[in-house]
Amino acid sequence: MSYRGSIVALASLAALLMTAAGAAAFDESKYPDLKGKWDRVGAPRWVPAGQTAPLTPEYQKIFEWNTADQKAGGHGWEPSWMCLPPGMPRIMNAFEPMEIVVTPSTTYVLISHIHDNRRIYTDGRDWPQEPEPSFKGYSIGKWIDEDGDGKYDVLEVETRYMKGPRAYDTTGLPLHADNQTVVKERIYLDKTDRNVLWGEITTIDNALTGPWTVKKKYTRDSNPRHNWIEEICPENNPHVRIQNDNYMLSADGYLMPAKKGQQPPDLRYFKQ
Repeated sequence: MSYRGSIVALASLAALLMTAAGAAAFDESKYPDLKGKWDRVGAPRWVPAGQTAPLTPEYQKIFEWNTADQKAGGHGWEPSWMCLPPGMPRIMNAFEPMEIVVTPSTTYVLISHIHDNRRIYTDGRDWPQEPEPSFKGYSIGKWIDEDGDGKYDVLEVETRYMKGPRAYDTTGLPLHADNQTVVKERIYLDKTDRNVLWGEITTIDNALTGPWTVKKKYTRDSNPRHNWIEEICPENNPHVRIQNDNYMLSADGYLMPAKKGQQPPDLRYFKQ
């Protein structure tokens, strides 16, 4: 019994030593201070003011159809009314405030909005052989020391293996239905104001005429005690999807049209 107890004790000690070594290996001072609550600057829209998206002619027509459908009361290409996750790159609109947690192997982006949380792997791994596509995709990152002072300045990230449907924002600006999107990011603190965070985000997508880069700005909340909210999309959601169309629930719980002239759904399985 004492022999077995010694083995257990040695194994426990080895585990503790490995944990301590891993903790010692993570020198927090080498990484930028990203702690706190980050709020987006401006509305959660993808297209910068005064610009238009570089859509191909095919997807420009889809976007025009989408805009007309939204004006008529529909949702067009925009999928979040069904409580589907917005996915990448839309997550980085930061619809709700964002928290960034840096660890030696993974940087976490935490946002309480329809599964907007991300894992960015920084442990040197390669792309998975049999990836499982997801709305947020699979993100691999690398910390860069650009000025050679021994401290990291920039997190470079590439995200692949996304699934759809996805749009850039609630306007329904579409990404290609083939879901071959690749998103590349450079995330860094402003050199003159450490309470400003920048995200240079380049989207490579077959609905675009070429790579499209936008720059997102986030500011750090000065309150040290943050109020993190909980958002449950289905809660109080009045939208109902039937036969791939959008209907509404009235305040008294009855099905009603979402747009003028909308026909009722097929009720063949109900006794009239």
